[in-house]
Amino acid sequence: MNAAEFVEVVLPGTVEPDGLEIRPGAIPTPGTGQVVVQMEATGVSFAEQQMRRGRYFDQPPFPFVPGYDLVGTVHTVGSGVEQSLTGTRVAALVKTGGWASHVVVDRADLVPVPDGISATEAETVVLNGITAWQMLHRKARIRAGQTVLVHGANGGVGSILVQLAAGAGATVIGTASARHHDALRQRGVIPIDYRTPDLVARVREFAPNGVDAVFDHVGGSGIVGSWSLVAPGGTLVAYGSASTRDDTGNKQWPVLKLLGRVWLWNALPNRRHAYFYNIWAGRALAKERFRTRLRADLTQVLVALRRGDVTAQIAAELPLTRVAEAMRLAESGTIAGKVVLTP
Repeated sequence: MNAAEFVEVVLPGTVEPDGLEIRPGAIPTPGTGQVVVQMEATGVSFAEQQMRRGRYFDQPPFPFVPGYDLVGTVHTVGSGVEQSLTGTRVAALVKTGGWASHVVVDRADLVPVPDGISATEAETVVLNGITAWQMLHRKARIRAGQTVLVHGANGGVGSILVQLAAGAGATVIGTASARHHDALRQRGVIPIDYRTPDLVARVREFAPNGVDAVFDHVGGSGIVGSWSLVAPGGTLVAYGSASTRDDTGNKQWPVLKLLGRVWLWNALPNRRHAYFYNIWAGRALAKERFRTRLRADLTQVLVALRRGDVTAQIAAELPLTRVAEAMRLAESGTIAGKVVLTP
């Protein structure tokens, strides 16, 4: 794709992957305090999979351009933004709009990408890395010597969680398909097949008294088992409802049900804590504080990536024009890591 050309992927409605529309257009112009980032890498996350189905709880009305995060080079800057930023490689969390060759981003949302990291490597740890870092360090506050359970340990978020947790000195138990177990063992993870009939009993073979933290993206009825595994003083962090991906009906119901359970568990007289993690929590009330924290956390994750404490796990790398194929692959349940889109 020529640097002077603009193209974007539009989600016109609840369509199959082949229904995603690739549209050319004019490169946008940044406003005051904004820049245009020329995309070098963006990704396919669970959020976009849900948006395609019209099931993401606060997605914008159709049609819109998906794309939760991106890495790229500053192409042009608007008024109030330093010209020296042009040509700098940056990462940003945008929630929507990332599936385009050029993306308008607020200057305040940019995080510099350290030298020595490729755009595709950095992309794997933007949304997924911030999510893993904040759940591990801001919610569960994991310390050396503790034991954690990570569901979906081979996934985009899970694969980073297990590395960060191990780096913090924790013992890590991870659920995944059997085909991913060897790779998890190489990361020092104790693997368990998520299809095990009595998963709770299997986990207790390794942690008889329960675990200090459970990170659960599955939701649904299985969240009750996750809660039962939390030891006194421990934490459950729920951050999704993947088990309800193909459900019909009210798209907010799975989240509301999960929130209700979290509220009830925290109201009970016990020494355990439950959280529903949402990366955007608090943004409306304290936008600048939110941005400052997000930049600080992403910076920490990128430093960990550069040091080798976290290894980028790229499931596949496809051009933006093959987004339908990328979406099908991400939804297949056969991959480890993140599907990355490039220009």
